[in-house]
Amino acid sequence: MGHARSKSDLPTKICPVCQRPFTWRKKWEDCWDEVKYCSERCRRRRSEITGTGN
Repeated sequence: MGHARSKSDLPTKICPVCQRPFTWRKKWEDCWDEVKYCSERCRRRRSEITGTGN
Protein backbone atom coordinates (compact mmCIF):
# COMPACT_ATOMS: atom_id res chain seq x y z
CA MET A 1 0.00 0.00 0.00
CA GLY A 2 1.33 3.44 -0.93
CA HIS A 3 1.90 6.30 1.43
CA ALA A 4 -0.49 9.23 1.45
CA ARG A 5 0.85 12.51 0.11
CA SER A 6 1.24 15.38 2.46
CA LYS A 7 -1.18 18.23 1.80
CA SER A 8 1.60 20.48 0.55
CA ASP A 9 2.46 17.93 -2.16
CA LEU A 10 -1.02 17.94 -3.70
CA PRO A 11 -1.58 19.89 -6.92
CA THR A 12 -3.42 23.20 -6.73
CA LYS A 13 -5.29 25.49 -9.12
CA ILE A 14 -6.61 29.05 -8.89
CA CYS A 15 -10.37 29.46 -9.12
CA PRO A 16 -11.22 31.93 -11.94
CA VAL A 17 -14.24 33.24 -9.98
CA CYS A 18 -12.90 33.91 -6.48
CA GLN A 19 -9.17 33.93 -7.36
CA ARG A 20 -8.39 31.63 -4.42
CA PRO A 21 -6.20 28.55 -4.65
CA PHE A 22 -7.85 25.17 -4.22
CA THR A 23 -6.27 21.77 -3.74
CA TRP A 24 -6.79 18.42 -5.45
CA ARG A 25 -9.44 16.23 -3.85
CA LYS A 26 -9.88 12.49 -4.03
CA LYS A 27 -13.31 12.90 -5.66
CA TRP A 28 -11.61 14.82 -8.51
CA GLU A 29 -9.04 12.06 -9.08
CA ASP A 30 -10.42 11.04 -12.50
CA CYS A 31 -11.33 14.52 -13.75
CA TRP A 32 -8.75 16.92 -12.25
CA ASP A 33 -7.86 18.27 -15.72
CA GLU A 34 -11.48 19.37 -16.24
CA VAL A 35 -11.96 20.92 -12.78
CA LYS A 36 -12.06 24.72 -13.06
CA TYR A 37 -13.95 25.96 -10.01
CA CYS A 38 -13.25 25.45 -6.31
CA SER A 39 -16.91 24.93 -5.41
CA GLU A 40 -20.45 24.62 -6.71
CA ARG A 41 -21.02 28.20 -5.58
CA CYS A 42 -18.23 29.50 -7.80
CA ARG A 43 -19.39 27.30 -10.68
CA ARG A 44 -22.87 28.85 -10.43
CA ARG A 45 -21.45 32.39 -10.14
CA ARG A 46 -19.17 32.09 -13.20
CA SER A 47 -21.63 33.95 -15.44
CA GLU A 48 -21.53 36.97 -13.10
CA ILE A 49 -17.78 37.21 -13.55
CA THR A 50 -17.58 36.60 -17.31
CA GLY A 51 -20.61 38.74 -18.14
CA THR A 52 -22.18 36.00 -20.26
CA GLY A 53 -25.42 34.29 -19.48
CA ASN A 54 -28.79 35.76 -18.51
